[in-house]
Amino acid sequence: MRLDPVDERIVALLLDDGRASFAEIGARVGLSAPAVKRRVDRLRRSGVITGFTATVEPQALGWTTEAYVELYCQGKTSPATIRDGLARFPEVVFACTLTGEADALVHVLATDIHHFEEVLERINAEPYVVRTKSVLVLSRLLDRPGLRPSER
Repeated sequence: MRLDPVDERIVALLLDDGRASFAEIGARVGLSAPAVKRRVDRLRRSGVITGFTATVEPQALGWTTEAYVELYCQGKTSPATIRDGLARFPEVVFACTLTGEADALVHVLATDIHHFEEVLERINAEPYVVRTKSVLVLSRLLDRPGLRPSER
């Protein structure tokens, strides 16, 4: 679905504040609250807006260590095999396949360095993993949590 400029502005406002009322959004885009609701409903039906969620600071939940892990897999390991294996780890919050040398990139949250090391050992023990390469996050510079690619 192609978005017109008003739809784009509505989406941007919802990304900024998913709890904004239709009246608040309407005042910013020049529409009535019912007109905004109709547009949001249409954007949801068409799959442009995939849902609404709360964004939580990981440190508030005790997840103080953050890392990215490159996975190098054996042979022709399928993306489904990687996904199914990683789905068993609650510490894995995002994973994607890649071009280049690594087969996948995994975003891991852990309570501390020792917890991260334990998670890394468990990931390395997966039968399809040949090796990993990891980096720890020192600080986040930019995060746009509402803009996540949908799974296909």
